[in-house]
Amino acid sequence: MTTSAQAPKAMRLELLPPSTAHTFTTPSKRINDGNDLSFFLSSTAYRDLTVWILQLNRSMFPISKDGKDEICSLLSPPSSSSSITSVQSILKALTNLLEKAPPSTGPRRFGNVAFRDWFNLVEQDIESLVSTHLSSIFQIYVSDDHERSNELVNELRSYLIGSFGSPQRLDYGTGHELSFLAFLGCLWKLDFFQDGEERTIVSSLIQPYLILIRRLILTYTLEPAGSHGVWGLDDHSFAPYIFGSAQLGPAIDPEDWSKPVPTEGSHHSAPSPASVTKKDVVRDYEGSNMYFSAIQFIYDVKKGPFWEHSPVLYDISGLKDGWGKINKGMLKMYAAEVLGKFPVVQHFPFGSLFKWEADPDAVAQTGSVHAQQQPVSKDVPIPPPGGSGGVGVGVGTAAPWAKSSGGSTQAFATSLMPASTGIPSTRAPWAGSAGATTSMSPPGGVRRSAATTLGRNPEIPRPLERPR
Repeated sequence: MTTSAQAPKAMRLELLPPSTAHTFTTPSKRINDGNDLSFFLSSTAYRDLTVWILQLNRSMFPISKDGKDEICSLLSPPSSSSSITSVQSILKALTNLLEKAPPSTGPRRFGNVAFRDWFNLVEQDIESLVSTHLSSIFQIYVSDDHERSNELVNELRSYLIGSFGSPQRLDYGTGHELSFLAFLGCLWKLDFFQDGEERTIVSSLIQPYLILIRRLILTYTLEPAGSHGVWGLDDHSFAPYIFGSAQLGPAIDPEDWSKPVPTEGSHHSAPSPASVTKKDVVRDYEGSNMYFSAIQFIYDVKKGPFWEHSPVLYDISGLKDGWGKINKGMLKMYAAEVLGKFPVVQHFPFGSLFKWEADPDAVAQTGSVHAQQQPVSKDVPIPPPGGSGGVGVGVGTAAPWAKSSGGSTQAFATSLMPASTGIPSTRAPWAGSAGATTSMSPPGGVRRSAATTLGRNPEIPRPLERPR
């Protein structure tokens, strides 16, 4: 299905032609050391993941039509196609399994072991759910071929089952969230969704998924996976901050794909970024906006001053350049702190839809500081330079639409989601530029990041001085 506003090929995730004799494979772990991480940043899988995230991100910005702005609100999502309702049915079925696995009342130190019971129930039902609710994919791509049908089930199952945390470690983090985004990306590649349905995918699938995850975290007290502690953006999630900030950005022309999304400013109806420090305002917007919904969950599970338990989000709330600036920064931070971090992506599996292969359009760039600090495995062969087998360690993929004919679009995309930045995880990566840092500290002597170089919004209440 096509529309007049169809995105250029280089700015949207490419579909798999049904006529192709495609071989589906069960995804497997491929990232075992720092060299593998560098190869991942140069792979077609990385390219496709960034294209997919940017494609979804653009869809969440307000759009201007006939002199009127149309805002994406979670309270009034777009109408759902049968494809959307099919995935929603899978999420509802998994949610219902919570009733069959009540939390254990026995002694425990960390996560509740009953999460393993729920996960076992999911593993028992997942193949049936995929086959039943995604049947249209099987009819198109594998027909009556039983062997290929099983391979397709296994490929989709791997990303879906990896979206709900680890039953071994009893934790959940951004790597699991990435797996769900990849699952939806697989469905897009298989032409399961309608063209132009990206906004519905975010508001009617990703948001309900996040609601299920928050219920799992509260029910089974799941630990944060790979958390930076107080200096992380969020203990468990990242996607809602990307898409939620896009919801509040300036309006864009949905027909004009030659212009990148705004990197400054806010929609005139959007609350101030400083509002995240005000609990009453957060409660007002949590039902309509993904960013504020994520902030409300933080208030639900954490006690104490916001600046103390969420200093990075507190820093970001002081930016005076609006939600467009925050959205741009969130994308850069995602590239550095999720896609560019070994502990996060080491468990990401690669199959036939997100392939472990070199991106032929990769451009040379410096490898990330984080990748260089990872140990080199003696048991895993290093991808050879050049050829179909791999690229050099010092090579990274270009922006997802690097082949775009529009020079301004290419330059913008390159700066928006670099393959890796090497930025320390203890500060917002867009907080300032070289030579522009400050040494302002909140009470208690904790050093603030350089977010103050962009000018703090005077609406943010200053925390009271701690007694000494």
